Amino acid sequence: MDTPPTTPADPLEESFDLVARQEKTEAEVAALRSDVDEVKARVDRIGRAAQRPAISGASDNPEVKGFVDGYLRRGSTAEVKSLSIGVPADGGYAVPREIDAAIARELTEISPIRSLAQVVQTGTSGYRKLVSTGGTASGWVSETAGRPETATPQFTEIAPPSGELYANPAASQAMLDDAAFDVEAWLASEIAMEFARAEGAAFVNGTGANQPAGFLAAPSSAADDAARAFGTLQYIGSGDAAGLGSDPDLALIVLVHTLKAGYRQGASFVMNSSTLAEVRKLKTSDGAFLWQPGLVEGQPDRLLGYPVIEAEDMPGIAAGECPIAFGNFRAGYLIAERSATQILRDPFTNKPFVHFYATKRVGGQVLDSNAIKLLKIEG
Repeated sequence: MDTPPTTPADPLEESFDLVARQEKTEAEVAALRSDVDEVKARVDRIGRAAQRPAISGASDNPEVKGFVDGYLRRGSTAEVKSLSIGVPADGGYAVPREIDAAIARELTEISPIRSLAQVVQTGTSGYRKLVSTGGTASGWVSETAGRPETATPQFTEIAPPSGELYANPAASQAMLDDAAFDVEAWLASEIAMEFARAEGAAFVNGTGANQPAGFLAAPSSAADDAARAFGTLQYIGSGDAAGLGSDPDLALIVLVHTLKAGYRQGASFVMNSSTLAEVRKLKTSDGAFLWQPGLVEGQPDRLLGYPVIEAEDMPGIAAGECPIAFGNFRAGYLIAERSATQILRDPFTNKPFVHFYATKRVGGQVLDSNAIKLLKIEG
């Protein structure tokens, strides 16, 4: 099939079309210029307004700001009331409360016995330790004389009684999500502090029933080292049924030298603050204080040349009590702990509360009864 021939374009129509498109472009450019001029005018007005002097305190004073917004700008003559964060209805509800993330806590007295004693980490709760209660005997003989049998050492087994410390505080899930501070970290630190307080008290006065046996709970006797049974501590009487006696400095000197010289290397006094207050008043016959304050920061104060450790779990000065202990606690008391504190996060047992179940297994017992001496209030 033959294709019909195309009709040539009319030059006059092409000219009209070109003119129309040019006019349209010029109109769009004019509209764009008008928009740009309007934007420039707005920018100029903003710049002039920024250069005007502001009303003093208008941004800080709610009353001035309300007057400017209400009367000067909108012509409103309504009464303007001030906002106050001190009155909840006047705006106090709208002000967010700010809580310091560092939570202050009441000071807890923690026994320092752990830092003085011998601490061992165990793999099981059945920890045992052998203690030799008598050395090997020897004797002198001539060159050709017979060698009779000598005595062999005797052993005693130490099995520190232990117990399990536990804590099981709870917090709601909403509290954990919304609190202004890290509740979980705070609870963990509180548990650690409470465990330190509880075990420290047990190392001094623990009964040994599901808890460590404290060194003050051990049997005591006035007999010397050669005559006492193993595990029995020696005490020195104060000479007064109600106090430290008329010559307390002499009693303290006797207490120190009752301890064997080998143990005195590393020995220290242990007492609470009320006893310490009385001891600090003691003087020698020439008027010098027995108490010697530490001369260097971090160095402990000294009594008769030995460090003084404050332990608030020690009893005060009263009839029948032993308010002062002196000894080498690293040789004299053993702490056996199975592991560090373990914390189990339990969000399932008591929904919507999350429990933090913390446990720690620890035991303790007098290791060498010759290494610790006591001052007892008795006549």
